[in-house]
Amino acid sequence: MTHTKEKPFQCDLCDSVFSQKGNLKLHVTTHTGEKPFQCDLCDAAFSRKSNLKYHITNHTGEKPFQCDLCDAAFSGKSNLKDHMMTHTGEKPFQCDLCDSAFAQKGKLKRHMLIHTGKKPFQCDLCDSAFSQKVHLKCHIMTHTGEKPFQCDLCDSAFSQKSELKHHIMIHTGEKPSQCDLCDATFSRKSHLKYHLMTHTGEKPFQCDLCDAAFSQKSNLKYHMATHTGEKPFQCDLCGSVFSRKGNLKRHIMTHTGEKSFQRDLSDSPFSQKGELKYHMLAHTGEKPFQCELCDAAFSQKDYLKYHMVTHTEDKPFRCDLCDTAFIQKHQLKYHMLSHTGKKPFQCELCDSAFIQKKQFEYHMMTHTGEKPFQCELCDSAYIQKGQLKYHMMTHTGEKPFQCDFCDATFSMKCNLKRHMMTHTGEKPFQCKFCNSAFTRKCNLKYHIMTHTGEKPFHCDLCNAAFPRKNDLKRHMMTHSGEKPFQCDLCSAAFSRKGDLKRHMRTHTGDKPL
Repeated sequence: MTHTKEKPFQCDLCDSVFSQKGNLKLHVTTHTGEKPFQCDLCDAAFSRKSNLKYHITNHTGEKPFQCDLCDAAFSGKSNLKDHMMTHTGEKPFQCDLCDSAFAQKGKLKRHMLIHTGKKPFQCDLCDSAFSQKVHLKCHIMTHTGEKPFQCDLCDSAFSQKSELKHHIMIHTGEKPSQCDLCDATFSRKSHLKYHLMTHTGEKPFQCDLCDAAFSQKSNLKYHMATHTGEKPFQCDLCGSVFSRKGNLKRHIMTHTGEKSFQRDLSDSPFSQKGELKYHMLAHTGEKPFQCELCDAAFSQKDYLKYHMVTHTEDKPFRCDLCDTAFIQKHQLKYHMLSHTGKKPFQCELCDSAFIQKKQFEYHMMTHTGEKPFQCELCDSAYIQKGQLKYHMMTHTGEKPFQCDFCDATFSMKCNLKRHMMTHTGEKPFQCKFCNSAFTRKCNLKYHIMTHTGEKPFHCDLCNAAFPRKNDLKRHMMTHSGEKPFQCDLCSAAFSRKGDLKRHMRTHTGDKPL
């Protein structure tokens, strides 16, 4: 009957048919759950004697079937046969509905369920359903919490043996999957597959609601949540909800204080492996992502991506309420708060509020006095790394930003931008109370106070009040007698830098412009 393809033996419980009565008998056990072949070394039981035989080799470690082309060995002859196809590239089982082909008939059968959408294996504890029994088995462990596969090198445990195998590679550093187009290597074949799409640009998973496309199905799934607003992952400790399980996991660490990934060169750990990876580049100074249009280099691929937009001037994220456009989506998000006036990050020590969390964190350092970025050439210290970077230019004299209209040069791009307004006459910040206009937003802010009479900075020693913090700082010197600006040519000292500058003209004979 194997030649005639006749299958006269019909299952009474489903539509399956078989060419041999023995195969039907074995199939029926999948309905009855009968497993007459019991392992003497553990609790495992099987419907077929041959399956028990293969299982026993897990205990004995016996792998009698050796590959002639590599060092791989297998407990079953069929496993060796399937393995040989990885050398020959043979995939005899072709899908009739798409171009997919497989080395094993079972894989083709499972693939067909993608087209039919059939998921015959239903979880009894929730609504989840699966196309493969092994996937259901693994899913059940998420309910029971069972993780039988323990790592011998750390405390990690896994529900699947394959997960343990890939985890071990973290310890060994093994990455057997090599990209043929670059030097990248990966511990998983699937990761190599997705990596190759970065070379080909292939994004086979298309969103039905917008033009977005993705190289991975999981990314499309997460993207769809941006349309539906679905956030199925709920934090049990607060009300926060998330669209991704990984984001929930990282959020939980904000409650527990857990930080899984430890630096080797400093004491502070990280809650995400990616954070540790990029942090290590700060120690090594390595910037592997190079711009092809200029000399800029970056430690992260995303930074290079955003940098490339500065060459194209493409700003795809546009505000619906004004003409402002942004390179990054989160920049538009923060900008929208400027229209609503909402400032979600409130300081508990003063009345200050901020649109961005990072701004709030920097502000808190003004209360604590913390300045983690120290200059190695003087005593100056700063809250932000960028501030230290610009300060270092005062030592080196570096001013990389050149004006196109005059010889002026600047250490900061924003200063050049403001300087250009002296040539163009542009004053974009207009007072709503009078006709005054300003090149800087902060100058407009202080000007508005001349209309409102607001003076938020009060002296603790007298009744004086000031609209600017710097004004208060200079005023305090009248009480302390402090004169930090010393003349190098005589003993004169001043509380203001401008006063010293004017004094220096008495030595040089220069006249003010």
